[in-house]
Amino acid sequence: MSAGLSVSRPAVVVVGASRGLGRSIARVAAREGGPVVLVARSRDGLADVAAELRAAGAEPFTVALDLLSGDAAQRLQEELDRSGLYCDVLVNSAGIGLRGAATLLPVKDQIGIIDVNIRALSELTLHFLKGMVARKRGGVLNLGSIASFTPGPGMAMYYASKGFVRSFSEGLYTEMRPFGVTVTCACPGPVATEFLVLSGAGKSMLFKALPRLDPDYVAERAWRGFRARRRIVIPGLSAKLAALASSVVPSALMLPLIARLQRRSSDLCPCGSGKRYGNCCGK
Repeated sequence: MSAGLSVSRPAVVVVGASRGLGRSIARVAAREGGPVVLVARSRDGLADVAAELRAAGAEPFTVALDLLSGDAAQRLQEELDRSGLYCDVLVNSAGIGLRGAATLLPVKDQIGIIDVNIRALSELTLHFLKGMVARKRGGVLNLGSIASFTPGPGMAMYYASKGFVRSFSEGLYTEMRPFGVTVTCACPGPVATEFLVLSGAGKSMLFKALPRLDPDYVAERAWRGFRARRRIVIPGLSAKLAALASSVVPSALMLPLIARLQRRSSDLCPCGSGKRYGNCCGK
């Protein structure tokens, strides 16, 4: 930063803060008393969260930013510089997903999952880690998913993206630890947020069968685990059992089970016939 680190203040930067888990984590982080930078695309959503935090005595800053722009990290850096802040903790909570057969979902939308869940997260993480290492403090909290522990037929791109997030985070955890920098990946099961509706995941038997966790509960556990310098945080007993099952049940059994639980009787057959799965190749 041009003004020098000595005159800047440490801030928690929450990406995807306008709703869902990001909003809940922003609330938890704000309790520590320092500046919290809220980052999202929705200006109205950011204003709502900022007003809530300000009413609670916190010091919020807002940055309306499209993560798919090619210079998102640099633009965020410039906003921090203007506010006299530096990124001490980065929370990557923005994420998207889609349920459905890979051959039927629009290719552009599936690649969008990579752009948000992988590329944007990686860009922001790598950009701000350098300063953390130089200061020998701070860290990154990445929001993964219990989906990261297995491939996911029926949501193949989403599961794969979360697998990347967990692998990337665990590798960085070991790299950064000698420098006093923490990288934690939180891997919850289904959380009662808009994600289940927007992704279509909430319609599948799998997500209906698993308990839906309260976002505030998940945020508390994730933040506590990060502050305890943990590598992986799995909030909720059901998510812990699911992670255990993925490590002991053979893939030959696990993957067909996931595929069946992800599918609905009204889903179209992936062969492209236009017929429902049960009346086509799946009967």
